[in-house]
Amino acid sequence: MFDEKLLQEVTATAQTWLGEGYDEQTRAEVQAMLDNEDKTDLVESFYKTLEFGTGGLRGIMGAGCNRMNIYTVGSATQGLANYLNEAFKDLPQISVVVGHDVRNNSRLFAETVANIFSANGIKVYLFEGPRPTPEVSYAIRRLGCQSGVNITASHNPKIYNGYKAYWDDGAQVIAPHDVNIIKYVNAITDVSEIKFKGNPDLIQIIGEDVDGPYIEEIHTLSLSPDVCKRYHDLKIVYTPIHGVGRYIIPRSIERWGFDNIIHVPEQDVMSGDFPTVDSPNPEMPSAMQMAIAKAEEVQADLALASDPDADRISLVIKNTKGKYELVNGNQIQIIFHYYLMVRNRELGMLKGDEYIVKTIVTSETIRKIADKEGIKMFDCFTGFKWIAQVMREMEGKGRYLGGGEESYGFLPETFVRDKDAVSSIPLMCEIAAWAKDKGMTLNDLFIDLYINYGYSKERGISVVRPGKSGADEIAQMMVNFRENPQKAIDGSPVVLIKDFLKLEQRDMRTGEVTKLDMPATSNVLQYFTEDGTKVSIRPSGTEPKIKFYIEVHDKLDKKENYDAKNEWADEKIDRICQSLGIA
Repeated sequence: MFDEKLLQEVTATAQTWLGEGYDEQTRAEVQAMLDNEDKTDLVESFYKTLEFGTGGLRGIMGAGCNRMNIYTVGSATQGLANYLNEAFKDLPQISVVVGHDVRNNSRLFAETVANIFSANGIKVYLFEGPRPTPEVSYAIRRLGCQSGVNITASHNPKIYNGYKAYWDDGAQVIAPHDVNIIKYVNAITDVSEIKFKGNPDLIQIIGEDVDGPYIEEIHTLSLSPDVCKRYHDLKIVYTPIHGVGRYIIPRSIERWGFDNIIHVPEQDVMSGDFPTVDSPNPEMPSAMQMAIAKAEEVQADLALASDPDADRISLVIKNTKGKYELVNGNQIQIIFHYYLMVRNRELGMLKGDEYIVKTIVTSETIRKIADKEGIKMFDCFTGFKWIAQVMREMEGKGRYLGGGEESYGFLPETFVRDKDAVSSIPLMCEIAAWAKDKGMTLNDLFIDLYINYGYSKERGISVVRPGKSGADEIAQMMVNFRENPQKAIDGSPVVLIKDFLKLEQRDMRTGEVTKLDMPATSNVLQYFTEDGTKVSIRPSGTEPKIKFYIEVHDKLDKKENYDAKNEWADEKIDRICQSLGIA
């Protein structure tokens, strides 16, 4: 199954993990893999070293250099500590924030990180317990720290954990710092170089002293406080899907004036085993079944969820047929951007320097709304670190209204630099109340904006290919799509191809090739057709899968045609999937 050279390499690497620098449990786990005739676990655990992707370090927990454990976490932290001590050597005291989610081993990894930082002379603000990812970003900015780490694997299955590194602006690390950190990590060649023994004098526990101000600042985002007061009893179903949102999001919703929060009791239990779902991903209908059932039971105005680290938001509303259904991530972005732009205009707050940000794979309908409302829109790569980079570059030049990506993450504030469900969820409640004040449901609001700005429907498809063989297959798929580009999609000619790996776009009608103005390269390929269809193809930077983003456009002339238009779009997307071989 595996070639001899690969087996020799992974065996040699694994044998180094049998040394005295590793704990007894780790050594036993590695020895068991070496002794097993089936070398699959051995290869998967040692064929590479975990690297920073779009979201940082992420992997399956277990022994090995390609697994999440105290040693891979330790190497990353020691490398980051060494880099911080060099990058900020003129500061009298370097400081960092360390947080974690509810996952198994998250507290162990967070304490390991805190100990290593403190052993390297760096002051650590360690959260007392599980906290949302965006609150770590907030704390970095509030406490004036130079960096931070959050231990989380976001919405991944329970076998995963991860490590997100942040810089002094509260945003995830980007170039040149990400590359430099990797160099410092790779310079550590022996586990003995990791300083595991912490300095308690440099570790300060934080909690409510950050929680309170965070919730108060979030409340300042409200654009319709009078509406929230009028509809304080809006029926809101909320589930944290066993995550950290249970601790803080109901407080945030209540601070906005809503007092009728209906829980899903079984999912209020914070647990890294996520006992009621196969995967705690709010993008998946299966993860939202209990929330939908509760919404049906109480006839809720809306149902909302946050993922385990409370940075993503999921939304369920009642459709035109009276059935509760999951709203897709693009629609969430559309409704947030629409409300912020239109409500700012209603309040006379637009001065001409406002801007919004979306990722290149997120719906083009947002661009149409921004163009019509006269608001500047930036496109950036997938990953909130790129949205944060735009925010950094625009400081003092314009007013940020909001930014987000189709994968259910949105940020309506500037005092955090990562997607934030703690602020997005009460904002969505406000939007529902605002619509109700106009005699509309959220579904009515969607139909209204589609009539005014143009109809679109989007679908994301993930093709999972785990392990080394899967990574090779994904790489080959990208090669094939580049070397054999689509000439037409569902009968409509491809008129433009954007290749963000080459930073080039080709006009297929004229053959003209022009440069794409982006801060870096990214392995993303996009096709645009004559009828407005957009297809984006992107391998995940943190998970073993390749993602396809399909978006179709048309006109919607009246409300009565909305359901028929949805059926048309679904059929069209199905045909596109079949033509791409991903049906």
